[in-house]
Amino acid sequence: MSNSSTNNDAGKVSIQIDGHVCTITVDNQAKKNAFTPAMMDQLAEHLTTYEESDELWVAILCAAGDHTTAGLDMPRFFGPTAEPNKRRPGLVDPFSLERRCTKPVIAVVQGMTFTIGIEMMLAADIVIAADNARFQQLESRRGIAPLGGAHFRYLTRTGWGNAMYHLFMCDEFDAARALELGFVQEVHPAGRHLERAREIAAVICECAPIGLRATKKAAMKYIEAAEKAAIDCIPEIKETVFATEDFKEGIQSFVERRAAKFQGR
Repeated sequence: MSNSSTNNDAGKVSIQIDGHVCTITVDNQAKKNAFTPAMMDQLAEHLTTYEESDELWVAILCAAGDHTTAGLDMPRFFGPTAEPNKRRPGLVDPFSLERRCTKPVIAVVQGMTFTIGIEMMLAADIVIAADNARFQQLESRRGIAPLGGAHFRYLTRTGWGNAMYHLFMCDEFDAARALELGFVQEVHPAGRHLERAREIAAVICECAPIGLRATKKAAMKYIEAAEKAAIDCIPEIKETVFATEDFKEGIQSFVERRAAKFQGR
């Protein structure tokens, strides 16, 4: 078993290897595992390590502590205090919008699983949830819109009506609802859910890895054209929402920890 991590004063993402399984762990517990740009870069590096190693057959993506993630540390991504993108080109994208992992990925979620937490778990192949997991796609409550794939992966998982129901209301829902929607495949008591993910990984490792990779690549071909069209419109979404007064108000309300007051302009 080996372990490596990259960290700074704002959280870290580590990778642990045990046989053919790697576990990638997000850890910024002081901020409910909110992501910084550096953490997103670290995650992309570890996913690429997994993708490019012939000895690694299954990845488990999880988070330390009580919560998956509260979302992005927004001022570090948007507005005047945004940090520059330092990610190396060509890495696996945690949202599977650009380069996509072609091997099995199991996402494990618990507690707060907000915004990008949902988008990254939907970019995985299998999701195992704790019974205390709660989900919310709340970007539009902050003056922006989902930019990590929610606008099309909600549709592929659960259909138009259910997708728009949650994307429009930006409401919170629980693990039982996520299971009903098809967002998660199993729900277990907190703590047991990670153990269950490891059991599933062990079963997957009993199968031929080349065959599984071929299966995932073929499945990706089936949805590729529709996903590409949805991904291609993300720059237009950014241009539309980032130019608004509502966007500025959303960021300011986040910084000031208050409810936003949108004007529709």
